[in-house]
Amino acid sequence: MIAYILRRLVSLGFVLLIVSVLVFVLMSLVPGGPFTLADRGYSGAALENLERKYGLDKPVHERYRQYITSALRLDFGYSFAVAGNPPVSELIARIWPVTFQLGLYTILVSFGLGIPLGIIAAYHHNGLIDNFVTFVATAGIAVPNFIIATWLLLIFGFQNGWGEESKWIIGPLTAEGAAILSWDYFLPVLTYALAPLALVSRYTRSSFADVLTADFIRTARSKGLSERFIMLRHVLRNALIPMITVLLPQIPNLLTGSLFIEVVYGVPGLGKFFVTSIFNRDYPMIMGLVLLIALLWGLTYLITDILYTLIDPRIRLGETKGA
Repeated sequence: MIAYILRRLVSLGFVLLIVSVLVFVLMSLVPGGPFTLADRGYSGAALENLERKYGLDKPVHERYRQYITSALRLDFGYSFAVAGNPPVSELIARIWPVTFQLGLYTILVSFGLGIPLGIIAAYHHNGLIDNFVTFVATAGIAVPNFIIATWLLLIFGFQNGWGEESKWIIGPLTAEGAAILSWDYFLPVLTYALAPLALVSRYTRSSFADVLTADFIRTARSKGLSERFIMLRHVLRNALIPMITVLLPQIPNLLTGSLFIEVVYGVPGLGKFFVTSIFNRDYPMIMGLVLLIALLWGLTYLITDILYTLIDPRIRLGETKGA
């Protein structure tokens, strides 16, 4: 297990390296630069001095070498677009807790409600409850979240006066901040959770329905085993593996924010900031955010593989046929 984890971490390092090369080269191929945008008005000697100061006048390979050398020391450069040119790591530390907190609440709601709904629907296969859960899940996946956000804001936000005073906590996530769930969080979490909740309930229902109709479950029931024992001993173990495969990769998406939801509700989070960094050609900020997202995805898949072995000991990581 330890050897496998170490190999996966080394592989993740190579993936991050490849991602950094691709993103860096693509940014360099885009015409213009962070200081040539029309709203900044730099030209002539001023533009040359700024590009020389931040190394933008050097060849791409030399700039990348300098960047990756600094990144290995956890120095991801300074923002080009934010006033005062703060360090990228400092900006992420200030902004990400807002998105992380919103995503954490969303995960709790979507998984906490979606899994029980999916199990109930599976036990009432093709019944009224199953059809209702399926309908809600289909609607939750089909309707875009920015439309849902607009509806909820019109119905609850403006008519009831919710969200008039922002209570977003900017800075490191504290116990006090994590305990706050004001109306400012209620509407974004509700909007953000609908799609993953629908996905969780749908795949939970499908996974549990497949296991409940399997031959070994009928055999267990014919032996007179209790439903509770069958659920804990047979159904959960076999149903969780496909659920983990599909559902755990949703977590990085939820923890890195949604542009539409953050714009509609005025959330000063990572998703909104990522898009503004792209429009502002804020190269260091783009690189830092892309590497953060790639790291979260890589760790999620590693945790998924480890959970396989914990749920089903028959699965052995890193083994090949005939080994």
